[in-house]
Amino acid sequence: MLTFTVPTRIIALTFKAIALLSLIGLGGCSSMGIEPWVKPYERQNLADPIMRMNRHPSASMHVAHVLEGRESARGAEGTGGGGCGCN
Repeated sequence: MLTFTVPTRIIALTFKAIALLSLIGLGGCSSMGIEPWVKPYERQNLADPIMRMNRHPSASMHVAHVLEGRESARGAEGTGGGGCGCN
């Protein structure tokens, strides 16, 4: 049986190279001066009701109720009971 062993010197150099590259990468990100993309005066536009995922709360609750009864075996909604309707 043919075995191949990697010298420990190569492994040590590889780990040192990975550590050096990660330090350079992380150090470069800290000096960029990253600012938030959304300014405080622009947040009112994101708080608009049209930006919500579910614009119709009653329709969303109905869909969640149907999915809860039909697919509760998967446990996605976090409620008790099974697909049979028992609690």
